Amino acid sequence: MRKFFILASLLSGVVMFSGSPARSDVGCGCVRFGAPAVCTATIMECNAKIGGLCLAPCNYQAPKRARHSKKHKDKEA
Repeated sequence: MRKFFILASLLSGVVMFSGSPARSDVGCGCVRFGAPAVCTATIMECNAKIGGLCLAPCNYQAPKRARHSKKHKDKEA
């Protein structure tokens, strides 16, 4: 029985420490009555800005900045 416990501990340790590193972009699944669920960065952002409740963790991805292309005028000679 002790061998089984040691083997199970070693295998669970291998599973826990192998693979991809932990991600720090876990957000809050913010839910508000009458509105769709939104993923926010923090619990305080959910409560203060949206006025909802944090019910579950979610994968928060910050909105990307829009790139505006500059229009160049052709120089007339």
